[in-house]
Amino acid sequence: MKQAVSLQKLDKNINGQRRLRACHECDWVSALPRLHAGEVAQCPRCQHILVRRHYRPAQRSLALAISAVIALLIAVSFPFVSFSIKGIGHSIEIEQTASMLLSFEQPIVAIVVALTIIILPALYLFSVIWLQLVLLFSEPKIKHRQIARTLKHLDSWMMADVFIIGALVSLFKIAGMADIQLGIAFWAYAVFAFLLLMTTRSIDADWMWFAIAGEPRAPAQTRTGQGASEQGLTGCPTCGLIHTLNENGDNHCIRCGEPLHARAPKSLQRTMSLLITATILYIPANVYPIMTTTTFGQEKNSTIMGGVIDLIQHGSWPIALVIFIASILVPIGKLLVLSWLCLTVNNAHQLSQMTRLKLYRITEFIGRWSMVDVFVVSILVALIHAGDLISVTPGSAALAFASVVVLTMLAAITFDSRLIWDNPQSELRSMRGKKV
Repeated sequence: MKQAVSLQKLDKNINGQRRLRACHECDWVSALPRLHAGEVAQCPRCQHILVRRHYRPAQRSLALAISAVIALLIAVSFPFVSFSIKGIGHSIEIEQTASMLLSFEQPIVAIVVALTIIILPALYLFSVIWLQLVLLFSEPKIKHRQIARTLKHLDSWMMADVFIIGALVSLFKIAGMADIQLGIAFWAYAVFAFLLLMTTRSIDADWMWFAIAGEPRAPAQTRTGQGASEQGLTGCPTCGLIHTLNENGDNHCIRCGEPLHARAPKSLQRTMSLLITATILYIPANVYPIMTTTTFGQEKNSTIMGGVIDLIQHGSWPIALVIFIASILVPIGKLLVLSWLCLTVNNAHQLSQMTRLKLYRITEFIGRWSMVDVFVVSILVALIHAGDLISVTPGSAALAFASVVVLTMLAAITFDSRLIWDNPQSELRSMRGKKV
């Protein structure tokens, strides 16, 4: 059972020899304790997990990554799903969910689907395998630091688990009109999605960076129990190392090479620009059809909300609820919450920093699940094309909605949550509220 190690007592220590970390979510400087397998160290101010320790981390990640690659190879080598209606049958392989979109002049959507379900997960897994083998059997080199950085940046863009949910939703939508058979690849990909998730959770980033490049000392003036920026310091968002910020603005982590800033440059402006663009695109994403179904020569256009209503009318309340939450509530909620955070981040507000940070964490976590509807379209387009008898084609809203999902994810990434903690009046109000 995992245990959280409190850093409250350690914050009183001032020791340049101790391994120090500046929380990337609230900027609080803490000293890491000695951790055992199964323990995590949390930031005392915002409870963000700074370090998660695993037993035999290299062997654990290596075994999971190899297993995931094997499952992926099986998934791309066999039929994914097949259907038959009135004697006409068709089966698809998983890569056709992306390639078929090209024939309908949807190259951008096809690229997004291919990247998120096959290419980026495969790149991540091969990077993990290569890196862990190097750490186990040879001496790490400079190039391996770039591989370790890549793992950090790929994490948010792998959506194998979302794709499986999209596959289940699409199968429920056509179960009443055709006979559906799940192929070997479907089960292999479901196993792959689980193993990929376990692989990402098995990465012990603290141990990995220590094994790659050691642990240089934090600057001598570093003090725990206060923010890093007020000391002229910042923590590397990739490897965690604390650095002194140079006045010339050219700051890079000496361990991993990541660019460093006290706060992300123009964070609010970039986030708001992405949100405004996503809001504009969300209108055609809901007004225009996301797919067109042809049945016995008759065409029927389906918008996102129209698809939800059709599912309700056919009694598929659970599936309708999934689509409504993922495609309606989540994008709107994310646009509203991130916009509100940008507008109020510099002002004292009745909500505490911790409450606002929790809202940000929720929006960051749920944003990727809006891709469910895009995956549903890609699967149905690849699977159902039996001429005038029955076929599905992507609508013009598919590109707009996929763009909304990507833009809102980028908006969450560009928003610097440390800005929430930069207002001393708001923090003082929060502290007084706790005393009362």
